[in-house]
Amino acid sequence: MGRLFGTDGVRGVANADLTAEMALGLSVAAAHVLAEAGTFEGHRATAVVGRDPRASGEFLEAAVVAGLASAGVDVLRVGVLPTPAVAYLTGALGADLGVMLSASHNAMPDNGVKFFARGGHKLADELEDRIEAVYDSHRHGEPWERPTGAGVGRVRSYDEGFDQYVAHLIGVLPNRLDGLKIVLDEAHGAAARVSPEAFSRAGAEVITIGAEPDGLNINDGCGSTHLDLLKAAVVEHGAALGIAHDGDADRCLAVDHTGAEIDGDQILAVLALAMRERGVLRQDTVVATVMSNLGFKLALEREGLHLVQTAVGDRYVLEEMKEHGYALGGEQSGHVIILDHATTGDGTLTGLLLAARVAETGRTLKDLTGVMERLPQVLINVPDVDRARVKTSAELAAAVAEAERELGSTGRVLLRPSGTEPLVRVMVEAADIDQARAVAGRLADVVKSALG
Repeated sequence: MGRLFGTDGVRGVANADLTAEMALGLSVAAAHVLAEAGTFEGHRATAVVGRDPRASGEFLEAAVVAGLASAGVDVLRVGVLPTPAVAYLTGALGADLGVMLSASHNAMPDNGVKFFARGGHKLADELEDRIEAVYDSHRHGEPWERPTGAGVGRVRSYDEGFDQYVAHLIGVLPNRLDGLKIVLDEAHGAAARVSPEAFSRAGAEVITIGAEPDGLNINDGCGSTHLDLLKAAVVEHGAALGIAHDGDADRCLAVDHTGAEIDGDQILAVLALAMRERGVLRQDTVVATVMSNLGFKLALEREGLHLVQTAVGDRYVLEEMKEHGYALGGEQSGHVIILDHATTGDGTLTGLLLAARVAETGRTLKDLTGVMERLPQVLINVPDVDRARVKTSAELAAAVAEAERELGSTGRVLLRPSGTEPLVRVMVEAADIDQARAVAGRLADVVKSALG
């Protein structure tokens, strides 16, 4: 079978691609693999299990809990909490495993299972591969080793997780948010209670939208993938800023007081300068992906900061940060990782720190984000081509070289073969939008002729 685990766990349409049987089997397999790896050695294993409010999360949570307990793992059910809260509690409670049920920004019919290792860190690829192999072998008849009697896992609700996580968030803030009016769009998702509570405790006047999850409305026309409601609400209420999360609140986008969108690059720029000022931006370096706007890179250079770029995906950002000890990284999409305080992207923490910078400086978010100018960026998807020949086509290489000469130091070209489709993405940035469109169009034509 194809690899079940993607870059962010196992995800698919709930009860079709991702069934209760699969969730149970993967959980049992994870328990066995981690036991074999020595994770549980010398003690009875404990897992933290949380979910977003999707209706399917109810039966999938039951399946995961049943699987873990049947494998001898004690389970702490923390209920509906953001993904970064489950990661945090996994570490804070000394649990051996964390499990989050969410499909993040995907539409309601989807769901997913994501595992965290001890400390709240993402499982290594080799462990995911081993879990998948053990799960597959059981599907084909290999029996589980099953504990009985007192050996089975015990299950209990851990309601303290909510306050514990909120207290953690407040404890990270360098200053309070008194005097700020903030609109929060919770995407009818996992942060619908946590985020307003944290911002309120920090002193902000909070107005919420998208904070009434019913299991069916998650990400439905709201949240970080649909910012129009937030933009209108910020202007209507005369708020200082707006914060938008996705369904599991591992990302954050913002809106300034004029209703203008603030993306992940701009948020990173503001936080980088704030962290440098406090002396916590290690090596004066920020980690981002190759999709970050060129304006972000130019802004960091002007400020004397360094940018390290990775492949697209927050997992690659995190790997680079952990390997070299960097403190701040993220993506244009709003995944921001502050490694001293979180093991994964944390949208609530990001929003709090962004608001704290506004409160601390007395400047508007529009003014703070003026440190960088987003250069026009044009993206064209070219379908039905041989993506494998992107790096070997001489015709394409010559066209890219010519485009780069034309754009000079204020432009950029990026060709990315899709990881899943016969598709090549052509991205061009330039100081002028018409030039970016013209160059992107020409390169897309060459991709068609050279790789079609």
